Amino acid sequence: MDMRILSVINLKGGVAKTISSVAIAHLLAEKGFRVLLVDNDKQGDASRGYRRRDEDGAGIDEIMTARRPDMGSLIQHTDFPGLDIITANMKLLKANLEVLLDQTRQQQTRLKKALEQVRGQYDFCVIDNAPDINISTINALVASNDVIVPLEVDDNTTEGLAELAEQIEFTREDLNPALTFRGCFITKYDKRNEAHAQGAAQLEASGIYPVFRTKIRTSRKVSESTFARLPITVYSKRSNAAIDYAALVEEYLAALQADGVALLSVRPVTESDTKKEVKE
Repeated sequence: MDMRILSVINLKGGVAKTISSVAIAHLLAEKGFRVLLVDNDKQGDASRGYRRRDEDGAGIDEIMTARRPDMGSLIQHTDFPGLDIITANMKLLKANLEVLLDQTRQQQTRLKKALEQVRGQYDFCVIDNAPDINISTINALVASNDVIVPLEVDDNTTEGLAELAEQIEFTREDLNPALTFRGCFITKYDKRNEAHAQGAAQLEASGIYPVFRTKIRTSRKVSESTFARLPITVYSKRSNAAIDYAALVEEYLAALQADGVALLSVRPVTESDTKKEVKE
């Protein structure tokens, strides 16, 4: 299997986008795939979730600005076998401005070109994107094969979704014909909440956007996991959210297989690849 690049994005904040990216990356690695997580948000929450955030360290900002970024120096191991990360911090804000001012080379393909350097080393790359359409987010869409969108059921569930779907379509037409909008998935779901049940049913019935069957149930363990700086799938494997993220990954992999994507790891993960897995 060629490295499959998955972008997780929503133009709204607070929908568990980063929690989802962190969990999905860990679950894929746990299955034996080699995974690279790219933190593409200046807040650096995905980096923080794996205890790798550094206010002064180089990461995605270097990829956006350097003509020939040294991927070997930018990729860090995490504490989990088979899972590496490219971090982000507030330096990405300045980097994005530099890209927009730099007319000497193409602006939208910088992440794609950087990831080409490590394509043979990973099975999956998961990109956690900022809740915005900026130049680094566009770079992620240009580099990606798939896009998934976490949604929280509320009075503005689909706010920004039409604009995002339009940007995905424009990117597919102009820059990346291989890009697929895999679908939306509902987070923080409480089936006992009638508004949640009705909102989810309406979204699925509308047929406007593809929707995953799996819903991520609400769990207090999720917020606890962010303080512990661990994926929810490690912090509380038996929590509703962790169980649901595992089902979501299975649903995503099944969709890839249905499209004829061979899900074979580039090579087995060994303890020498990374440090030993953190115990709960």
